[in-house]
Amino acid sequence: MRILVVEDEKRLARTIGDLLEANNYTADLCYDGESGLDNALSGIYDAMLLDVMLPKKDGFEVVRQLREVNQSVPVLMLTARDDV
Repeated sequence: MRILVVEDEKRLARTIGDLLEANNYTADLCYDGESGLDNALSGIYDAMLLDVMLPKKDGFEVVRQLREVNQSVPVLMLTARDDV
């Protein structure tokens, strides 16, 4: 299973990627919404871990643009926010 991790905190992204790989997943890392969207549009991912607050494009915009082109990759949104 190939998972795309989009998280602007590089240390956290690497930690998540390392944990995924330790559990036999393939993890690719991106650090901003624009590169995350570009990678997700490739269609090669089975799932995506996506931070909400990202530089260049926020996580909501990334998902919105993915769905507009009928990309149905499952997305788990990560956030430090305490409200909607």
